[in-house]
Amino acid sequence: MNSAPPGLAHDGWARLIAKPIPLDTYRENVAVLSRHCHALRPQRLVGMRKVEVRAGGRSLLASPMVCDDPSVVGADEVGLPEPLFHRLGVPAGASVEIAPARPARSLDHVRAKVAGETLGQAQFDAIARDLADHRWSDMEVAAFLIACASFMTAEETLALTRSMVSVGRRLTWEHGLVVDKHCIGGIPGNRTSLIVAPIVAAHGLRMPKTSSRAITSPAGTADTMEVLARVDLDEAEMRHVVETCGACIVWGGRVNLSPADDVLISVERPLSIDTAEQMVASILSKKIAAGSSHLVLDVPVGPSAKIRDAGAALRLKKLFEFVASRLGLSLDVILSDGHQPVGRGVGPVLEVRDVLAVLENHKDAPLDLREKAIRLAGRVLEADPALPIGAGEHRARDLLESGAARRKLDDMIAAQGPSPIKAELGSLVHEVAAPRDGRVEAIDCLRIATIARLAGAPNDPGAGLDLLFKVGDTVRAGEPLFRIHGSEPSDFHFAVEAGGEDCGVKVSA
Repeated sequence: MNSAPPGLAHDGWARLIAKPIPLDTYRENVAVLSRHCHALRPQRLVGMRKVEVRAGGRSLLASPMVCDDPSVVGADEVGLPEPLFHRLGVPAGASVEIAPARPARSLDHVRAKVAGETLGQAQFDAIARDLADHRWSDMEVAAFLIACASFMTAEETLALTRSMVSVGRRLTWEHGLVVDKHCIGGIPGNRTSLIVAPIVAAHGLRMPKTSSRAITSPAGTADTMEVLARVDLDEAEMRHVVETCGACIVWGGRVNLSPADDVLISVERPLSIDTAEQMVASILSKKIAAGSSHLVLDVPVGPSAKIRDAGAALRLKKLFEFVASRLGLSLDVILSDGHQPVGRGVGPVLEVRDVLAVLENHKDAPLDLREKAIRLAGRVLEADPALPIGAGEHRARDLLESGAARRKLDDMIAAQGPSPIKAELGSLVHEVAAPRDGRVEAIDCLRIATIARLAGAPNDPGAGLDLLFKVGDTVRAGEPLFRIHGSEPSDFHFAVEAGGEDCGVKVSA
């Protein structure tokens, strides 16, 4: 650590005292300077978009802000909001160096991609390094995502995936066979992982399940598991859970697996960008980094799913298989029915209710969620060379019906620790009624997800929708098609309004 006193060094770097500022700037790095800073006069920064801050062997780019209040930042100090302070890893009062920064060279590759050029491995390596080091602004990340969404080859997708794996942690396990199951998303209530993981672990296979937070859906696997247990585990804690229980269900961001992908996801989420190429790179980089050797991938196909038709599904399947095969991952892609939501609940608390009903073998448990989870778990178990070919689904059903999977989930919950969030079903309730007598002809997955998100899910785990009918069911006029749950009146109002405009359930006369 540089212990030189504050001032201007002969190399042009200003030495200032690090002062933590209780301000969350989210993903952005921000450095706050006093207007009266003599070592690095703010006037020098006119027209500069970034400064470089370095300490303890780490160097990060940050957006400069100027403060006129000496009680916030003194003339010999640099204010470090929480994200930058933690990323630099310096103690309060330490000496840090700061200077006007040159733009990240990898941005030249972004401009080339915007111009329609095809990028190579070295260019994606530079991009991934700068993403992982938080050297880009959100605007620059968005430009890269949109450029890739316009045009990206299979070889570029492979190169991006390989680069994203290389800049983060890559876990290794004593057991060579490490399995996982993942869904590309887009189908509300499709919370099979919370059933598959304990079934697989109860059989004796290793399944270190890492998941991102929801990007465009009302709940991700990590969001739903957090209703039951802590998911913000570091690598040592995650290893302990897997060694103790055989499986875990955790948030991947804390383990630093594919950190470049975490940065991309943080911008994809508000922009609702979810292209096939980014999807492949994101999912496979995380699974390879987690040490998985075998992956079962669920790709729902339906008119309101992420993948709308068989042609698009086949193209995506081939892209996943191409990248996985080149990176040494055994992949089993399953094209599943995505014509309607799975289960009844949409939103973390409601989805956990359905999951527990299946694991506890309740008579009224959602049959579609139960059977899909058994089918997927069976495909995962087929990776076990000790299991006879074709016996996976039968074994999965036995482990579920015997209660072994439920007991294994209890073990996982205990090992991961209690949930830090308050997870109660929202007390605000509104029923959306059928407009006429008839039959449920279709349920729009995207519209259902939109209404649930407007209600507050997943940030409010108790918000969401409780679906009361499936496609093919008969309804009578005035019967509730679904219930909207929420906790915040403003969010709840938006969801009720959206449900009244278009509830997403088509009832034919």
